[in-house]
Amino acid sequence: MAQNASMEEFEALLNESFEMDTPEEGSVVKGKVIAVEAGQAIIDVGYKMEGRVDLKEFANPGEQAEISVGDEVEVFLRAAENARGEAVISREMARREEAWDRLEKAYADDARVEGAIFGRVKGGFTVDLGGAVAFLPGSQVDVRPVRDAGPLMGLKQPFQILKMDRRRGNIVVSRRAILEESRAEQRAEVISNLEEGQAVDGVVKNITEYGAFVDLGGVDGLLHVTDMAWRRVNHPSEILSIGETVKVQVIKINKETHRISLGMKQLQEDPWDLVAAKYPLESTHQGRVTNITDYGAFVELEPGVEGLVHVSEMSWTKKNVHPGKIVSTSQEVEVMVLEIDGAKRRVSLGLKQTMRNPWEVFAETHPEGTVVEGEVKNITEFGLFVGLDGDIDGMVHLSDISWDERGEDAIQNYRKGDMVQAVVSEVDTDKERISLSIKNVGGDKFADAVGGVKRGSVITVNVTSIEDGGIEVEYEGMKSFIRRSDLSRDRAEQRPERFSVGDHVDVRVTNVDSKTRRLGLSIKAREIAEEKEAVEQYGSSDSGASLGDILGAALKND
Repeated sequence: MAQNASMEEFEALLNESFEMDTPEEGSVVKGKVIAVEAGQAIIDVGYKMEGRVDLKEFANPGEQAEISVGDEVEVFLRAAENARGEAVISREMARREEAWDRLEKAYADDARVEGAIFGRVKGGFTVDLGGAVAFLPGSQVDVRPVRDAGPLMGLKQPFQILKMDRRRGNIVVSRRAILEESRAEQRAEVISNLEEGQAVDGVVKNITEYGAFVDLGGVDGLLHVTDMAWRRVNHPSEILSIGETVKVQVIKINKETHRISLGMKQLQEDPWDLVAAKYPLESTHQGRVTNITDYGAFVELEPGVEGLVHVSEMSWTKKNVHPGKIVSTSQEVEVMVLEIDGAKRRVSLGLKQTMRNPWEVFAETHPEGTVVEGEVKNITEFGLFVGLDGDIDGMVHLSDISWDERGEDAIQNYRKGDMVQAVVSEVDTDKERISLSIKNVGGDKFADAVGGVKRGSVITVNVTSIEDGGIEVEYEGMKSFIRRSDLSRDRAEQRPERFSVGDHVDVRVTNVDSKTRRLGLSIKAREIAEEKEAVEQYGSSDSGASLGDILGAALKND
């Protein structure tokens, strides 16, 4: 009977054990720590099952595990039994499952989650979100690039989930979104207390090429380089330094974008209010060259007041030259005020006006007829350019190079660098032109030679050459040619060979051509004129005297 009873009890217990709900593999179960040994915690998960978990699975990144006997924990049951008859469990996988459930809810609610950055990977960092590992891109760490993320490592802080995929186990978070949200709230509060025109103190936070960002107590405003001072500022670092406290004026507030424009010069007196009175037209002043461009140079008359010297107003003589070849940056120069436009805040200045016009000076010191000497600077198809005093040039036209040669031929005798003498023919100060003549140096030989010679005059010439078509003769150094037909009244005597080089011959002047610089000469014309004169003096048409008698009488009388 006793044996039957014990068998019934055993059968009842066995049936009870079969009827008990055993946990499914792949689920999270609760357990109790019954021992801690050899870096592992032994956990009783019930159902006559025990398993081991490494202590590191109970620790947060960078921290020590805090676990002791008697603690109740949740673990993930991977397998009910291994080769040693123990349950295969994991605290880390349990935390992960728990975390994913929690994170999915937070993602759906667009809520913040807490985590800690614990590692660095390519392109960013890894973040522990209480059991689940997320990726934090480098661009999402802060609102500005972070050079050293050391102070952020292991620090528990809020993050925003940007994207998550449970099936792939991917989570992407952002710390920047949290900062921007907090910053936006702070900016909105600060901006609500600011008004345009208000003067406030700020701290220079960053300096760029175009200006500086000033922290107004939680919100940044841009102080543009053009609003720093009334004078020209080449770079903000000239007058500002990072960390410096400055007083600025709120120029404009954009309520939508929360952008604030600031100014410093607006808190100072505008020097342009007194420009017209201090710099009357045609007055001269000392200034400093601050900037040089292709079209001119800017000259500072005083801090905040600059004028432009246009390239055309820089030099009387240097045309089509870059301003940088006339003046240099920081050079002190004397300028004249030419025009003031207060509305556009522009002053037109002149550099050359402070010096006398070199063409006027030349006209005073070199009247027409003055002989000058200079170097041939340039040779063109229409003449020579000769360098003169005052860094100006005069031009010798082709027609003023030589008396005896064509201009095109005469110009071939000159080269750049040759020193030449010339006579000043004309000075036009308005057109800035000086006309010179090389051929007039020493006077006009033709005019001197034929000064007393007129058409009809009889002169004595010297035969210099015998040609087939006539003879070449010379009078006072000026050469002329007598054609065969003009050698004699008698056709039989119109033979060039009857003359010899060196003969002196009386001829009659038939033409004086100043342009060609030639005398028209004729022996025939002289003989005819002499015959006519003899007839008038010693005979008449009805006297009956022969021509031979008349000429004989005339010759006898002579």
